[in-house]
Amino acid sequence: QAQPVESGGGSVQAGGSLTLSCVAPGFTSNQCAMNWYRQAEGKSREWVGAITKIHTTTYADSVKGRFRISKDDAEDTVFLQMNSLKPEDTATYMCKASGSRLCLTFPYGQGTQVIVSS
Repeated sequence: QAQPVESGGGSVQAGGSLTLSCVAPGFTSNQCAMNWYRQAEGKSREWVGAITKIHTTTYADSVKGRFRISKDDAEDTVFLQMNSLKPEDTATYMCKASGSRLCLTFPYGQGTQVIVSS
């Protein structure tokens, strides 16, 4: 499967907002869920949240109420809307499909960097 492509990262002050995008051709037709992960420098990868093929969403406690995941099935694109950003949200964000064995063959994307300054 093709590598997903994330975009939309940047630098923002605490309290600000950013919306990330992940384009993953084929994940919709293969009925995959899509997950967002993040990895801060020197730390292990952390699961942020996910959206299923039927648009059900789940979130890590650390972002619940601040982040929102949505998707455009026609464009094979998943969005991560991030509000009330905190310095501890600083990380590289990447998407990864999950679900069936086929969905698991989708690799991680290269990621997009988010920097939140206090």
